[in-house]
Amino acid sequence: MMGDLGPRAAAFDDLINFSIGDPDLKTDDRIIEAAFQEAMAGNTHYTDTRGMPRLRQAIRDFYQEEFGFAVKDEEVAVTTSACQGMWAVMQAVLDEGDEVIVPEPYFSPYKDQIEMAGGVLVPLPTCEEENFEVNVHRIEPLITEKTKAILFNTPNNPTGCCFDREALEVIADVAKRHDLLVIADDIYTIFSYAGPFIPIGTLPGMAERTVTVRSFSKDYCMTGWRLGYVIAPPQIIEAITLVGESNVYSAPSISQSAGIAALSLRHEVQPAIIEEFRRRTLVACEEIGKIDYLSVLPPQGSIYLFVNIKRTGLTSHEFASQLLDRYHILVIPGNVFGSSGEGYVRLALTLGEDKIRQAFARLPKDKF
Repeated sequence: MMGDLGPRAAAFDDLINFSIGDPDLKTDDRIIEAAFQEAMAGNTHYTDTRGMPRLRQAIRDFYQEEFGFAVKDEEVAVTTSACQGMWAVMQAVLDEGDEVIVPEPYFSPYKDQIEMAGGVLVPLPTCEEENFEVNVHRIEPLITEKTKAILFNTPNNPTGCCFDREALEVIADVAKRHDLLVIADDIYTIFSYAGPFIPIGTLPGMAERTVTVRSFSKDYCMTGWRLGYVIAPPQIIEAITLVGESNVYSAPSISQSAGIAALSLRHEVQPAIIEEFRRRTLVACEEIGKIDYLSVLPPQGSIYLFVNIKRTGLTSHEFASQLLDRYHILVIPGNVFGSSGEGYVRLALTLGEDKIRQAFARLPKDKF
């Protein structure tokens, strides 16, 4: 993702690293303790390939409690991270030559995940002038007889855009009219600042054509536990399970125990996480507003800011490279996320407020 920037960054002892979306907050001690106790009790073996029945039930309870939406047991598969889950989804649903429409900028592993399954990523350009939202008039011309699915992510990595109900209904309408799958990458759900998060699979008529990929990594600060899950129609879950059996067999038992605890503790654990990242986002936006050659949309969600650097006259990679060499700050060039990302850089707000302010204090205010 970072190309040559990552190795070069290792040379700087005073590096401020905004590159990787790995929250700096530790997993809550109560979640760790619950997993430890389960491990000490001997729950350190393979689990059911689709995940512990107790975790699957906890996921179903979560959907019922949070969204008033009933999920059947045969519609759930626990995965070894959302990334592995997304890979398994692509292996399960794509045939050679199938096309997947993906709003751009997009999380860069999507392209490899689609292509490794024999598919083709078809980018759907979005733009800052439209808040990086999906324009239905641009979707329709991209649909061909080979189109299998629309894949999207909200709150979005890298742009921070959040799709409201109206935007989701636009995607749902297109999917139903053209008989397409929708693959929803629901990774940053608690970081929806603009309004309540709505799973597209809960919209009328969408459950039977939606594949939802979710993760414990960001919503619970559990990146190292490598735990996620997929909710989808039973025949797709069955295919994902077969793929998983030949890949990792089952998600780690200890991580699954942590996941059960996380879901049960979410009302106690998540508010502080949300507030911390909301505050960091506002601080970073405030600092960006002091610099003439930078701009950013008002934050809607996620743990990222997609910063416009076009006034510098530099490409995304040139700006990121000079930012590293001159000021020892590491960011991701926007073009990594597709051609629509050119002219931007992504900041992952995985550092505390002091580090954020320190980083921007290194930069000149009027000319880069």
